[in-house]
Amino acid sequence: MRDDLAVRVEQFKRRYAEDESGRRIAKPAMEFIGERILELAVSALLQGENILLCGGKATGKNILADNLAWLFARPVYNVSFHVNTDSSTLIGTDTFVGGEVRLRSGPVAQAARYGGFCILDEINMAKNDAVAVIHAALDYRRLIDVPGYECIPMHPATRFIATMNYGYAGTRELNEALVSRFTVIRMPALSARQLCRLLKTAAPNAPEENIDRCVGLFMDLNEKAVNGEISTHAVDLRGMIAALRLMTDGMSPKDAVTVSITNKCFDEYEYQLVQDVVMTRFV
Repeated sequence: MRDDLAVRVEQFKRRYAEDESGRRIAKPAMEFIGERILELAVSALLQGENILLCGGKATGKNILADNLAWLFARPVYNVSFHVNTDSSTLIGTDTFVGGEVRLRSGPVAQAARYGGFCILDEINMAKNDAVAVIHAALDYRRLIDVPGYECIPMHPATRFIATMNYGYAGTRELNEALVSRFTVIRMPALSARQLCRLLKTAAPNAPEENIDRCVGLFMDLNEKAVNGEISTHAVDLRGMIAALRLMTDGMSPKDAVTVSITNKCFDEYEYQLVQDVVMTRFV
């Protein structure tokens, strides 16, 4: 990261050093690899912007979000959107405390109160009424109006980081009003060099030969997915890391890749295609 950005991040951390959330900010298990994208995200956050990370599978959206929260030393609040996510999931629900009805704050309300980084994962799976409640938090008003309770003003350190991936079942187009409230960063696909570095970090005891073969297999599968020959089921970075760790633990490379990658293809035709690609790397 550029020196000027690093200085400004340190100034941000000193300005908002007080943290009443009680949440421990741990260093992410995996470092984000991609200097240019990291600098774009840091610059936007320093300007008070909320960011939307969009890109294909295995481009490091969640890894980047976690690294940004750690870099800025802010508590993290995660929201994983699904069909049952509603406004109460985000803001909170009523609960009884000492015979009184009080608000049990949700992740968005807690992030607003304590200056946290709220990660909105797969935001394009959210229902309209769920994201509509945070419109005022995402624009110049920077507040959350909780019906029946007080209006929660946003802590000046609060930021929202949303992620989205096109093509997943249940996703939808984001409406214009929501997109306009974010600075959008397109996540590029991992290069072979970046992938090699990532796998070495995830499985430091893995032999160089196995890492090289996993990198080659991942790139082969990704190319076939881009060309429409297979779906993205087999383009699974988590599965590739799991396969590499299983190999390191003594499982045969072929079996490790089978249970972690190949068997995730439930269509028989696609299964055979992926198996053929695997055989070119792992005999």
